[in-house]
Amino acid sequence: MMASTENQSTQSTTAFSAIMTTGLLQTTLQHPGGAEHRYHVVLLVIYSVVLISGTISLSLMMHVLRSSSISATSIAVLNLIFAHFVFLVTVPFRIYYYATDRWTLGQEWCKMVSSMIHIHMFMSFILYVIILITRLLTFYNKATHMASSKRMYAVIISALVWIVVFVSIPCAVHSSYGKTMEENITNGNICFRFGKDIESAKAVNYISSTVIIVVAIILTSLQANILRVLYRKHQKGCTSQQDFGSQLKSLCFALIMVVCFVPYHIFRLYYLENVQIMEDVNEVFLSLTTFNCLDMLTFLHRRTSNICLSCRTK
Repeated sequence: MMASTENQSTQSTTAFSAIMTTGLLQTTLQHPGGAEHRYHVVLLVIYSVVLISGTISLSLMMHVLRSSSISATSIAVLNLIFAHFVFLVTVPFRIYYYATDRWTLGQEWCKMVSSMIHIHMFMSFILYVIILITRLLTFYNKATHMASSKRMYAVIISALVWIVVFVSIPCAVHSSYGKTMEENITNGNICFRFGKDIESAKAVNYISSTVIIVVAIILTSLQANILRVLYRKHQKGCTSQQDFGSQLKSLCFALIMVVCFVPYHIFRLYYLENVQIMEDVNEVFLSLTTFNCLDMLTFLHRRTSNICLSCRTK
């Protein structure tokens, strides 16, 4: 009698476990993202803030640039604005996904939207490096003084970079990016789950993350040293020096690069060895890199003040 009762209890427990497992699997399929569903609210807030504040920042900066002269640095800044703009165009699709927990726009568009955040990050980093190196060379009098030729070279290089980006990236995304997810996930409502694709390119990811961390720290240190030199040279009158103001803006760019990119890439070095269990947290860290869309605010204070002063004198 006791044995029969124990058998019935065991069978009931097994049946209950099977029901719970089936229910959990159904819930995972109904809520694309499964375990990381708890991060959707955080991601929704982050991308909403980035979209609104980034759009306002770019709009103000475009208005301010109308009154500025064209130089190699301003061309790099225009490229940075364009990179932010292209990325911000894709942000509403991320907001839509995290708000509805469903992706109904097809896997190809999912892959493109997912890759754009990485393209934006690396393009922003490259443009930051160009701007900072240009300012460093100018300060140390190693840059050429032929402004027209520098502008021409800047335009040509910008055009070549964007041609390469717009031709190579879509081809790479279509041919290889997201293949693992397509093979393992049949539910078309899931998006931004490409962690397994990283495992086939760990070496490249290790190298790129290390380069970004080292370069960002070195350039920030050099820029801080320039400000130290200028401060010691001019003391209290340094704030009225145009060179000091330009280098201060460059330091702001360097700090934005450090704050937005370095923490993510430090985490990425750990994430590469724990892709399966840290993929959800990686999405949060990755979203924080998009706050560099606010970098244009570093230009607004002084230029808007100059515009206001010029309007008052008229």
